[in-house]
Amino acid sequence: MTTGWQRHLARYHKLDVPAKFELERMDESGLREVASAVQNRLTVIRPEFSSLPKTVQPTVASIEAAKATFHEVSGQFAKARVKYLEKILPEAYAVVKNAARRLCGSQHEINGQVMTWDMVHFDVQLIGGIAIHRGMIAEMQTGEGKTLVATLPVYLNALTGLGVHVVTVNDYLAKRDSEWMGVLFRSLGLTVGCIQNDMSPGERRSAYAQDITYGTNSEFGFDYLRDNGMASTKDEQVQRGHYLAIIDEVDSILIDEARTPLIITGHAGNDSHQYDLYKPMVEQLVKKQTELCNQLASEAKRLMDAGDIAAAGVFLYKLKLGQPRNRRFMRFMEDPELRRL
Repeated sequence: MTTGWQRHLARYHKLDVPAKFELERMDESGLREVASAVQNRLTVIRPEFSSLPKTVQPTVASIEAAKATFHEVSGQFAKARVKYLEKILPEAYAVVKNAARRLCGSQHEINGQVMTWDMVHFDVQLIGGIAIHRGMIAEMQTGEGKTLVATLPVYLNALTGLGVHVVTVNDYLAKRDSEWMGVLFRSLGLTVGCIQNDMSPGERRSAYAQDITYGTNSEFGFDYLRDNGMASTKDEQVQRGHYLAIIDEVDSILIDEARTPLIITGHAGNDSHQYDLYKPMVEQLVKKQTELCNQLASEAKRLMDAGDIAAAGVFLYKLKLGQPRNRRFMRFMEDPELRRL
C-alpha cells in the first residue's frame, strides 16, 4: 500500500524539464524523449486538472507550452496533497499500527544494545497522531509514548516523497530514535536518515535524501545557514527542501532555545597578496591627491590676497571635495566670511 500511495502523491512533484536553451540544443530523439516524459506526467494528473494539454509534440514550443501550463496549475498541488492525505489518514494509521503489531517479539540492535519490540499504538495515541498531522500541539507526559505517536504523522507525510524532519533535543536521542523507529519505517518501505554533529557534507546530503530525517534543531538550523550563506553552488547544498518538521519537546526548542541565535563563524581568507598588489597604487593615489589639494589651497590663498574672494571660493569648494579635513582648509574655515561662501 505504501508504494501505491507514494505513486499517487508523486504526481504533485515538480516537473523536471530541461531549460529552454538546453532543449534548443537537443536533436530530434532528445526532444522526443523529453516530450514523452512530459506527456506521461500530464496524463497521470490530467483527470484533476483538465486545463493541461492532451498531447505534447517533440518540439521546443510544445514542451515549453506544456511546462508553462503545468506551472500554472502547480499552485493547487499543496491543497490537493493535503486533501489526499486526509483521505488516506485512517487507512495509513491502521497500516502503521498493524506493522507495529507484526513486529512484536522481534529483536533489533539499537545503539549497540539488543532490544525487543513490544510497542503497539493505543487508540488514544492514534488521536494524538491525528492532532500532530493537523498542526496541533499534542501534550503528553513522560512514558506515554511520544516517540511512537510521532511515527503516525511521520509515515503519512513521508509518503509525499518531499522529506520529513523529526527534530529532537540532542544527538543521542536523534540516533536512538532513528534506529529504533527506523525498524518500523523500514518495514513499511520507507528510508530513514540521521544527522549527527560530526558528519561530512556528503553524509549529511545522503541523510537528507531519505524519506525521514532525524536530527537536532541546531543541526537543521546550521545546515540551513550553510546552504544559504556559504554554499556557492546547488551541488554544495545538503538540504533538499523543507516540507514538514515534527518537533519533540516543542516548548524547549521553539521557546527556550529559540532565544539562542545560530551563528556560523570561520577563519578569514589570507588576502595579503592583494594587499601587497594594491598598496603601492593606493599610496601613489593618495600622494597625488595631497599634492593637488595643496595646489588648490595655495591658489585659493593667492586669490584671497588679491581680493578675489568669489574665485577663491571655487578653489575652496574643490579643496573641500578632495580633502575635507585638510589642515589649511580647516584654518580657512575659521574665518566666518569664508564659511559663508
